Amino acid sequence: MISNWFKYIAFSFILCCSYIATSQQEVDTTLVPQIIKPFYKADKGPTVFIDEIHNNFHTKEGRFKPFSTLLERDGYKVKSLETYDLLNTTDVLVISNAINSRNIGNWQQPIHDAFTSEDIQILKNWVEAGGRLLIIADHMPFSGATNTLANAFGFNFCDGFAYLSKPEGASDVFSEENKRLLVSKITDGTYGNSINSVTTFMGSSFQIPEKAIGILKFKKGDECLEPEIAWQFDENTPSKDLEDSYQGAILEFGKGKLAVFGEAAQFTAQTITIENGTFHVGFNSETAPNNVDFIRNLMLWLSTNEN
Repeated sequence: MISNWFKYIAFSFILCCSYIATSQQEVDTTLVPQIIKPFYKADKGPTVFIDEIHNNFHTKEGRFKPFSTLLERDGYKVKSLETYDLLNTTDVLVISNAINSRNIGNWQQPIHDAFTSEDIQILKNWVEAGGRLLIIADHMPFSGATNTLANAFGFNFCDGFAYLSKPEGASDVFSEENKRLLVSKITDGTYGNSINSVTTFMGSSFQIPEKAIGILKFKKGDECLEPEIAWQFDENTPSKDLEDSYQGAILEFGKGKLAVFGEAAQFTAQTITIENGTFHVGFNSETAPNNVDFIRNLMLWLSTNEN
């Protein structure tokens, strides 16, 4: 199994989520779709803040620019969160790939918490009081940096690299057909269009609390590898089976709502150029035809008051 991992990791490193090779990776704003029937009138929808307090790898005008543009075309007002004082004007907060300053450019154990106990208490209290929070934590080191925050809501990350058992070179597809996409109000047409598959691009995994609703679920044979240094694997690298683990779930928490996902590229769009050509990675990829609808459905659920 480990030899297959080496092949897969090498392929993914080049094509999918090589955060180290930033010179080859660019944000792609050219394929953000126009929305014919937005959920909200232009600039009249809920206010979405994208966190920039915690050394985030994804920011509104950076790697999440396609995500923020997509939301704006759906009528949301999208802003950057630079202080918690803005939470009282926030309808939905998105925290993507937070990291402790000690692990910037140092993707090896120990992975330090990106959130202080005060941060966690502020965010937990805000959600309990009615806030809407989307937490995204990718593969190591981001999953480890976010785990203490996730624990406060009952989620627990594997700080590693999650791998779907599948044919070599195949995309990471969570579908109803392969029983990795669970039917929920995010996918069944309750919010937006019904969809039967979602594509991710490597990432992490986590376990969910009893009251959470799983959406992207791993199967027996899927694995999480936990290296000491990101992207460095050998026969001694610890691994665990991901049966009953997830890469996406939602939870109603107090008066608020929470969504947790273990992969960030699915929410944005980028291109990676190598000697063989330029490849689309994210909702601009031809392998991810339903990701835009999935994002729109998820954000509609988060922003809607069902009480």
